[in-house]
Amino acid sequence: MADSPQHVAIIMDGNGRWARSRGLPRPAGHRASIKVVRRIVEECANRKVGYLTLFAFSSENWRRPPDEVGMLMNLFLDALEREVADLHRNQVRLGFIGDRGLLGAELGRRMQSAERLTEGNSGLRLIVAMAYGGRWDMTQACRSIAADAAAGALAAQDIDEALITERLALAGIPDPDLLIRTGGERRISNFLLWNLAYTELYFCDELWPEFSPAHLDAAFEFFTRRERRFGKTSGQLAAQADG
Repeated sequence: MADSPQHVAIIMDGNGRWARSRGLPRPAGHRASIKVVRRIVEECANRKVGYLTLFAFSSENWRRPPDEVGMLMNLFLDALEREVADLHRNQVRLGFIGDRGLLGAELGRRMQSAERLTEGNSGLRLIVAMAYGGRWDMTQACRSIAADAAAGALAAQDIDEALITERLALAGIPDPDLLIRTGGERRISNFLLWNLAYTELYFCDELWPEFSPAHLDAAFEFFTRRERRFGKTSGQLAAQADG
């Protein structure tokens, strides 16, 4: 049986469908999602989760209608303005991954300011994926390695899994133990493609604005029932535990 997860990643899906089912405009679903984010961050901090990575805006989300994209960017700005001080008081360390060059100067400045304010905090490490895609992540890692190789700083035989991992957005952070996706879809949608290799995947039908601490409990219970073998057999794990 697995211990409690130390790194939880969440694909927060279903905001638009939640709003539509209530006859509300799509922005209402995104606004409702902020309250759930706050609650789940608090729950993970209370449960001594070390890392929480939230998929907030994917590289594919740029294909949405321009007015919706603009609304989301403004929502992120407002959320940073309102939430960072409280996160800081609660010792949450905030970080962002993704292609920041696409996000605009003002949002980029606020993100950097939030990271600097909270960088010395010792509690939950909250990572927000903005303008992020797993293929983008792996591509930028390959470009970084290729640049070093072209400069003569690396040889082909120096390139291994550890080096690639060091060049990814989550460098220095353990891979997620548990991925939760809300909204009923059963796919990972270009999220952390490298890092999810041995992650336990939990899919639930609840739309993100409906996701509650009880649903988080169910995901954690699912995780604790999993036997995490990492390529080994059950017999090897039993022998290792006995030893």
